[in-house]
Amino acid sequence: MRRILGVLLAVGVATALFVLPVGAAVRVADPSKLVETVAAEVIEIVKTKAGAGREAALRQLLRDNFDLPYMARSALGTHWSQASEQQRARFLAALETSDARAYSERLGKFAGYTMTIGKVIALPGSEWIVDGHLNQPSGPPIKLEWEVRDSGQGPRIADVKVAGVSMFMTRRSDFNSYIQSNGGTVEPLVRELEARAAR
Repeated sequence: MRRILGVLLAVGVATALFVLPVGAAVRVADPSKLVETVAAEVIEIVKTKAGAGREAALRQLLRDNFDLPYMARSALGTHWSQASEQQRARFLAALETSDARAYSERLGKFAGYTMTIGKVIALPGSEWIVDGHLNQPSGPPIKLEWEVRDSGQGPRIADVKVAGVSMFMTRRSDFNSYIQSNGGTVEPLVRELEARAAR
C-alpha cells in the first residue's frame, strides 16, 4: 500500500483530461477548479518537458499550488519547534526538490488514467475537501480526497488522501520514525532529504 501511495501522490496533480493555461491555478478561487487546473498543468508539463526541465516546472507548480510551508510544519509536528530557522529552510528546500524529482519520475505511469471531480465540502477556517475518483484503465475507481486550505494567499492543496489514507499522515509517521531512530533531532532527516535531492 505504501508503494501505491507514493506513486499516487502524483495523481493529486496529474490526472485531469483537459489543459488550462499554466499559472492559472493561483488565480482560481474554487477549490475544485484548483485541483482540476493543477492536474491540467501537470499534463502540459509531461507533454512538453523532460528531464531537468520537467523537474523544474513541477517544482514551480508545487510552490504555486501547494501549501508547502504548512505541509512542512505539519509533517515535522513537534519537531518543527525544535528545529532552527536554518534547519527549517533547508528541510523545506530539500523536501520540495526531492518531491519534484519523485513526481517527475512517476508521472509516466499514469497513461490511460482519468480523474472525476465530485462534491466540495466546506470546513471551518477556509478549508475544503474536494472529492474525486481516479479511474484506472482496468480495475475499480480509487477514491481520492484533496484537502485545500486558504491561509491568505488563495486556495492551496495541503493533503491528498488515497483510498482514505492521508499522504500527510503517512509522511509524518515516516519522518517521526526516522527522527526517533537517528538521535531524536531533525538534522539527520534534513541531511537525508538533502542527499535525496542531490541524487
